[in-house]
Amino acid sequence: MHLMSGLAHRKIAAAAQSCRANRLMAFSLGETRVIVTCSPDVAKDILNSSAFADRPVKESAYRLMFNRAIGFAPYGVYWRTLRRIAATHLFCPKQIKTSICVRDVLKRASLSNMMWSVFGRRYRLDSNDLESVELRKLVDEGYELLGILNWTDHLPWLADFDPQGIRSRCSKLVPKVNQFVKKIIDQHRAHPSPQLNADFTDVLLSLEGSDKLLEADMIAVLWEMIFRGTDTVAVLIEWILARLVLHVDVQSKVHEELDRVVGRSSQVMESDINNLEYLGAVVKEVLRLHPPGPLLSWARLAITDTTIDGHDVGAGTMAMVNMWAISRDPEIWKDPLEFQPERFLDGSLKDMSVMGSDLRLAPFGSGRRSCPGKNLGMTTVSFWVASLLQEFEFGTCEGVDLSEELKLSCEMANPLKVTLRPRRRPHCVCEA
Repeated sequence: MHLMSGLAHRKIAAAAQSCRANRLMAFSLGETRVIVTCSPDVAKDILNSSAFADRPVKESAYRLMFNRAIGFAPYGVYWRTLRRIAATHLFCPKQIKTSICVRDVLKRASLSNMMWSVFGRRYRLDSNDLESVELRKLVDEGYELLGILNWTDHLPWLADFDPQGIRSRCSKLVPKVNQFVKKIIDQHRAHPSPQLNADFTDVLLSLEGSDKLLEADMIAVLWEMIFRGTDTVAVLIEWILARLVLHVDVQSKVHEELDRVVGRSSQVMESDINNLEYLGAVVKEVLRLHPPGPLLSWARLAITDTTIDGHDVGAGTMAMVNMWAISRDPEIWKDPLEFQPERFLDGSLKDMSVMGSDLRLAPFGSGRRSCPGKNLGMTTVSFWVASLLQEFEFGTCEGVDLSEELKLSCEMANPLKVTLRPRRRPHCVCEA
C-alpha cells in the first residue's frame, strides 16, 4: 500500500529498478493483484489488448456515478455509444478566446470553458455568483475524493468502517450534483436552444432510439464531462508556464516564433497553431517531463486471463503503465532529465505523436480507453498558451519550485506565481 501513497509514480519506478523489473513488476495492493510496466513495448501490449478493456471501479468513482459515464463504464455497447456521442458532439476543437494565468484562474477558465460546451453557460473568471461558487465546490470535492487512495478498495474487510470517510463524503456530494445538473437539464427541456447553438446537453436530450439515455445516465455523463475537462488543461498549462519562466531562452524562442508566424500586432488564431512548431515542441517536452497522469491516471482491469510479456496474468488483475518512468528512461531518451524542446524539431522525434501511437510518449493513454478528449485538450492548451505568450512576457520574483504533488493529476506542489509584462501594450507590470 505504501507504493501507492504520495508520489506513487516515483516510488513504483524506484521499486521496479531495484527489482530489475522495469518491463513488468507484480505486487499485491492489499487484496488487489497489480502489474505495472515502465516499458513502452509492454505498455503497448497492455493498453491495446482487448483483455484490458475495463477500468477498475474504485468506490469513490462508483458512488460519484462515474461507473455510468465514459471513464469507468464497463466495455460494451453502452460504453461505445457514450464514446461515439462524446466524440461526435463534444470533443471537436473550437476556438476559445480566454486570457488566463496560474492555477486558480486556469482552473476557473477551464471550468468556464467546459460549462459553455456542455451546458451552454458562461461564467466570468472573477464571478462569485452562487451558482458558479457552488459548481467550483462540487468539482473540487469530487476531484479530491477521486484522488485519494481508498483503503477499502483493496482491503474489503475495512469497508464497513469507512475509515477515511470517503463513503460519507460521497453520499453528501452526490445529491448536490444530482440537483445541480438536473436543474440545468430541466431548463434545457423547458427552453431548448436553436440547433445552430445547441450545446452537449441539448444533444443528449435530442437523442432517440438506441442512443437515448436515461436521465440518471445523462446526469452522470454531463457531470463527468465537467469534472474531467476542468483539471488536466489547467495542470498542464501551469507546468508549461513554470518551464517557460525557468527557461527564459525557451520563452524568447516562443516569442520570436509568434512574432514571425502571427506578427506582434495580430491576435493569435486557432488556425495559427499548426504553424507554431517550436511551441508544439515545448508542449511535448513538458508532457514528457511532467505528464499530468504519470500512471496514466486510471488503471486498466483484466476482464479475461491473458499473457503479458511472457507472463500469465489472471482476470481481475489491475494493470498500470508508469508513463513518468518511460518518459525519463535514459535507454529511450538522450539527456532525459534536461528540458530540451529542440529534441522534437528534427531527427526521429520530429513527427512523434503524443496521441497514443508511440508508447515512448503517450500521456493520454492508448487503445480503447485512451482519453477521448485528447485532441480538444491539446488544441485548447496550445491555443491558450500561444495567446498568453502573444500578450505577455512571464517572469517570477520568487523562483520556480518543480516539486510535485500527486492527486488525481500530478500538480505543482507549490502553486506557480508569476509576473506579467505586456508585450503589445508596454505600460505596466502585473503580478498574478
